Amino acid sequence: MTTLTAPGATRGVTRPAPDRRGGAKPVLDGRRPPGESALVYFFTLVPMLALVAAVPLAWGWGLSWLDVGLAVGFYLLSGLGVTVGFHRYFTHRAFKANRGLRNGLAIAGSTALQGDVITWVADHRRHHAFADKEGDPHSPWLFGTTPGALAKGFFHSHLGWLFGRDRTNAARFTPDLLADGDIARISRLFPLWTVLSLLSPALLGGLITMSWWGALTAFFWAGLVRVAVLHHVTWSINSICHMIGERPFVAQGKATNVWPLAVLSMGESWHNLHHADPTCARHGVQPGQVDMSARVIWLFEKLGWADNVRWPTPSRLAKLDVHAATPSTTMSR
Repeated sequence: MTTLTAPGATRGVTRPAPDRRGGAKPVLDGRRPPGESALVYFFTLVPMLALVAAVPLAWGWGLSWLDVGLAVGFYLLSGLGVTVGFHRYFTHRAFKANRGLRNGLAIAGSTALQGDVITWVADHRRHHAFADKEGDPHSPWLFGTTPGALAKGFFHSHLGWLFGRDRTNAARFTPDLLADGDIARISRLFPLWTVLSLLSPALLGGLITMSWWGALTAFFWAGLVRVAVLHHVTWSINSICHMIGERPFVAQGKATNVWPLAVLSMGESWHNLHHADPTCARHGVQPGQVDMSARVIWLFEKLGWADNVRWPTPSRLAKLDVHAATPSTTMSR
């Protein structure tokens, strides 16, 4: 396995790429201001600390079935906003959505507290442009293949890259979203969606129980802990699903399938097919590969809210270089 250049190197990262109008847009767009970096630290570390505190709090007090229900509900809302919205729709255009669905997905994904939609999509499109090579913002293979280098790479891909000061150039990677007035507005309102994401569970918990204690425990479990769990599941796709697991398809980079993460990630951990065919609406294409996000897209299609869905038809899959069993075509049309 070839050792790749560390992310601190600039060769190949800031080199401008020509655009269709004859100009050039660099991969990076300057540095984050200190205030923005401070917010990244705050909204990454505070939910994580809440997750650490969750075990002793759950031991005999501070957790009710209402808290569990609210946590699951908000996890699904924000998680599907990321998987169906930020990822499969906005980043890869795996389907077309009407205006209401498009805006709803942008807001739902924002409640995951993983950044505004334009920043998230820019980073992910950059990831695919440089998958597991210099320029990839969160590859675990940037430091070498020794045990120490892989440990460093795991931390970088899972969490460390978030604290970097470099900012992906949105003008290069997301000109379509910058030109969309609705999406640009939703992106600018990310602080509002953050507040609503954390306080809505508390409001519901307080109203349902008619108590401040109900509001507090709902804020803790369905707000902070829910965000932390979803953060780590999402980050695991960047780290674990590029290090260990099965590779039935020949794909760009070292993306793998990790089945234990399939349910929590709502189908995102079938990551190998995704890197082999990024615009495919379904990632779990082989028998038994549960993909909740694909089922939600299928439902949107049946409701008439989405169309031109890029399902994994037999002819589409036949174009891929496959090493393993014949893929399933359930929900292919």
